[in-house]
Amino acid sequence: MEPMSFTSDRVLQDRNRLYTVSMLPGKRIYGERLYTIEGIEYREWDPRRSKLAAYLTVGGKEFRFDRDSKVLYLGASSGTTPSHIADICCDGKVYCVEFAQRMFRELVVNCETRPNMMPILGDATKPEEYAMFTDSVDIVYQDVAQKMQAKILCDNMDAFDATYGMVAVKARSEDVTASPESIFDDAVRTITERGYKVIDRKALDPYEKAHAMIVVERRC
Repeated sequence: MEPMSFTSDRVLQDRNRLYTVSMLPGKRIYGERLYTIEGIEYREWDPRRSKLAAYLTVGGKEFRFDRDSKVLYLGASSGTTPSHIADICCDGKVYCVEFAQRMFRELVVNCETRPNMMPILGDATKPEEYAMFTDSVDIVYQDVAQKMQAKILCDNMDAFDATYGMVAVKARSEDVTASPESIFDDAVRTITERGYKVIDRKALDPYEKAHAMIVVERRC
């Protein structure tokens, strides 16, 4: 396995498969395969279970997660992707916001195994609800399948002074009658009108139908 050229040595690739260096050897989060090579354990990062892994697998290059990054993760669900981000940002913090109580209970259990993951029961459309947990973050990652996905990203980037943002836009959550490309265009327009710069946009097929990852940065 080789480190991916655009990120830290915490993410590795072997042909078409991705891996993160495990923070907690021997511990699975969602049944992923574990491999130990020269005393280091790796967790396979499944692109069918993680939109961020799908983005990397289909050739996405804008990946700004570092060892010490502070990340606000919106729509954390049970913690599948956040656990891999926690592996990558091993000296940082991952604030995991989830609204559904059933998923939040699972998230709490998974956060107990990784000290740099913080579970937060909250509504991503109301960043003031969880503003007490941190005053700023480096990255906002948004995977909330509802209307106004781009606005939610920008609102949270504004609230927490984030430099970078990523939003996994699900077209069908915005409008089931419109074409996915038009939905993605609208999201880009919203982001640019809010003063952010889009630095990448990539469809997530075949792993996620009618989805695109949009990566943004704060303008200087």
